[in-house]
Formats: sequence, structure tokens, C-alpha cells
Amino acid sequence: MSEHVAPPLVLIPETAPFDADQRSWLSGYFAALLGPTVTGATALAPGEAPPGGPKLADNDDAPWHDPSVPIGDRMALAKDRPEPQKLMAAMAQQDCGQCGYNCADYANAIFLKNEERLNLCQPGGKETLRMLKKLEEEFGASSGAPAAAKAEGDAPKPAADLGPLGFCRENPVEALFLSRRRLNDPGGEKETWHIEIGLDGTPITYEAGDSLGLFPANAPALVDAVIAELGARPERVIGDKTLRDHLLKDYALGAAPDNLYQLLSLLTSGAARKKAQALASGEDPDGDAAYLDVLGALHKFPGARPDAEVFLEALDELQPRLYSISSSPKMDAGIVSLTVDAVRYNHRSRLRLGVASTHLGERLPEQTKVKIYLQKAHGFGLPADLSKDVIMCGPGTGIAPFRSFLRERAATRAPGRNWLFYGHQRQATDFFYKDELTKLKDDKILTRLSLAWSRDGSEKTYVQDRMRENGADLWKWLEGGAHFYVCGDAKRMAKDVERAIIDVAAQFGGKSPEDAVAYLAALKKTGRYQADVY
Repeated sequence: MSEHVAPPLVLIPETAPFDADQRSWLSGYFAALLGPTVTGATALAPGEAPPGGPKLADNDDAPWHDPSVPIGDRMALAKDRPEPQKLMAAMAQQDCGQCGYNCADYANAIFLKNEERLNLCQPGGKETLRMLKKLEEEFGASSGAPAAAKAEGDAPKPAADLGPLGFCRENPVEALFLSRRRLNDPGGEKETWHIEIGLDGTPITYEAGDSLGLFPANAPALVDAVIAELGARPERVIGDKTLRDHLLKDYALGAAPDNLYQLLSLLTSGAARKKAQALASGEDPDGDAAYLDVLGALHKFPGARPDAEVFLEALDELQPRLYSISSSPKMDAGIVSLTVDAVRYNHRSRLRLGVASTHLGERLPEQTKVKIYLQKAHGFGLPADLSKDVIMCGPGTGIAPFRSFLRERAATRAPGRNWLFYGHQRQATDFFYKDELTKLKDDKILTRLSLAWSRDGSEKTYVQDRMRENGADLWKWLEGGAHFYVCGDAKRMAKDVERAIIDVAAQFGGKSPEDAVAYLAALKKTGRYQADVY
């Protein structure tokens, strides 16, 4: 990274959800969106830029801030906006924290040259990276300023920029991987694991609603197949590691990056060269681009075999993965748990594996160390008033933060009521944490449990269907001040849940279509509708 220019001192409100070490680090490090910035006699409100600069991105004035909106439509909405807001529109809009920021903060950090890496938005993937490169080029051309020097940006931040140990992706800690337990009963189509990691000896403390970042390793079989396809020696030393070690821990072997296609285009000719160039520019000449991982790209261009060192330079770094925490710090002292679907699927006779999910689900031995860090929640947490009612909607692994919420509510003896909407494929095999939820009902912690099973009947039933069926009571809870939470798929399920709330407001609240939409918007603005989506 180039020389870091520190922004002005930021005064973070005492109510901000950070401990003293985190607050100290955040002060002065791009925290304008967390509190007013003081520069002499001038204070910058959230979303404002220094005098003379364009307005920075913020969530309050961002009509594109919706993960279900395609990137083309988001960019159209931001067409006439200042540069930072255009950068924000290129992000995936999930505020998932995998990049170490939320979407607005990441955009502003790039604009202010506090962040050079353009490839950190994992949900956005290549789509976001290509758009950020394009915008950087446009901004440089229009202003005469050079674009960011490292588009792929795999250089670590300097030590001065590292956050508190264990509280950012640049400064992880080692923790003990304790155990895994399969949550599906025999016969289930999914493979889902309850993972437990020990926090003893680490500085990490968390709250219900936070997420855990984890650094995975690639599957050894995949690494060996890539090395064999290259015709290289696994023990070859490049820098301070062997080629095999680099590919196991440092470089992503998932979706083939544009730089790899560009490299392969230089090593071939004719039609193959044109095809590689097309893939490098985001085209899909054979209709298979979505399925081409690094090994698949090498298979596609068998005559192009780069030197191993040059090959590594064309790859993206292996990014950490974020998982919603499913334990409660008050009930599960010294332990953090995750609820993880192991991703496996076949494509053209090749078994594809999710990197982190299968690393946790099958490859990582118990009682060994794993690198982790804490990602504080962005506006996703239980109400401070324990008497408030809570409605939670989390199908599949979306139940993770709500297991945390319920255990927290039990530990704090919160008097507010709790209603969980949960669903999956089949009740017999996919009822995660069934015994725990049953006990929570028996103990009067879980007031209501509404279940939806999509494969048990002739018609598919989802959580949003249960919401509509229970619309009268759901409306009473909302009108009584209940907080609503959703966790799961950003582009489909979460939008379906939002639509159900709008329908309930119209049918049982007597609101017009326009007023029902405004009702949901008001819930979001006041923090009574919160989402943890991916």
C-alpha cells in the first residue's frame, strides 16, 4: 500500500459498540460515518467530505442500497452522483463486513486513498472488481489523478494501520478448533455442521449479532491437481514458501480471475487467444465462465502453461470467510460457535468444494489452531430494552444468529417475547437445534415457533408463507413495538420476507400499497427491522 494519509481525529460517541482498544484504533481511521469529525472549528457530519470535496457515500441517501438490485441498475441510479457514491453503488450492498468495512465505508476508503485493494467485496466478486477498476480509470481520466496503483491489491496494510489484535482481518489471532457436530439427521440432502472454537487465550470478546472471520485453506487434492496441471514442482520455493504451501494458504483457487485469463492469452494464439481475452474482459464466449475455477481455466487452455511464479502473481489472494456467530457470550463463556453448510456440487464430472465450509466440515483436525478475527455487527443486534418483543426469521443456516439471540435472552432473563420463523427442506432431517428450541419453548423463552418445510408437502412452504398465515398476530406484535430480524439469502429470501411484511401491513394494518412500503422503510430507519444477509 502507498503512503497512508491519516484522516482527521474522529470523536466516537461513548455509546458506540466498541471496547476501549477498538475505539482508540477507530479514532482517526476513517470513522466519519460513526461520529462527527473535528477539524479546527469545522465538524463533518456522516456522509460529508472535507471542504471542497464531493459528498461521501452514506446509507441514508443511497437508493441503490439494496442487494437484490442488479449492478447495472445500481450504477444507473448513481449515474449523476459524486464519485464516492458511484463507488458505493458498485458494491454488493450487503453490508456483510467481509471486506472489513460496510459498503459505504469501503467506497469512501477507496475514494480517500485509505484503501487500495479493489477486490475485497466477496459477494460482488468479479462484477464489483471490474466496475471499481472502470470507475478508477474514469476518475483518473477526468481529474488527471492516477488510478490506484494496485487494482488486485494483495499487499497487506502497514503495521500502523492494523486494528486491535483479533478485531480485524489484517490482525487475526490463533484459536483452538474444538469440535464439529453434524446437524442434519440421516437422509438429509444437506451437510450442515455445528462448529465450536475456543477463545481462551485470545483477546476476542463478542456480542450476540457479531460475526467471526476465519482464514481457511484450500483442499490439498485441488492444490495438487493445479500443480500437476502446471507441470510444476510442488517443493519449488517462491519467496519464503514452497509452491504447494502458497497454493494451500495464500491464493484463491475458486473463480478464475481476469488476470489469469490475461496471462493465458499471452501464452496462446489464434482462436484460443481471442477466447482468453474475451474471458479477461468479462465476456462469456462458451457459456461456462460462471463455472471456471483456476483448475478449470487451465483445462480450458491446455497449451498455455505459465511459470509457477508468474502464475501466482496472476491469482487473487485467499480471502477470509465470515460466519454469523450462533453462541451467546453470556451462556457460552470462552466458546464461539458457528452453523456452517458444507458446500459440495458436481460440474462436468468434477467435484467442487466450498473452501472454508469443507475446511471446517471435514479437513481441519479437532484440537488444532485456526486463524480468526471478530467482525462487529453493522446495525444487527438485540434491542437494549430487554422488554421489547423480538421476531426472528432465519431459514436454514440463517438460524445461526437467532440461536445466539435466544440464548442471550435466556441468560439475561429478558421479559420481552420471542417469536422464531424457521424453515428448511424436510422436518425429519433438517430441523436444526430441534432439542434446544423445544427446551426454550418449554422454558417459556421462545414464545412462538413457526416452521416451514419446503419439501415435505405437494406445495413448497417457506417462512414468508408462515408470516402471511400468521399476519394478524404478526401485525399486533409489530404495532406493539417488536423488533424484526432476518438472516439468510440477500437476493431472494430477504426480499420475500420484506414483501411479506408489506403485505401484512396492507392486509391487517389497512394501509395502502404506498403506505405499507413506507411502513417497512420506517421500521428500517428506526432500527426495528435489521438484516444479516449474504
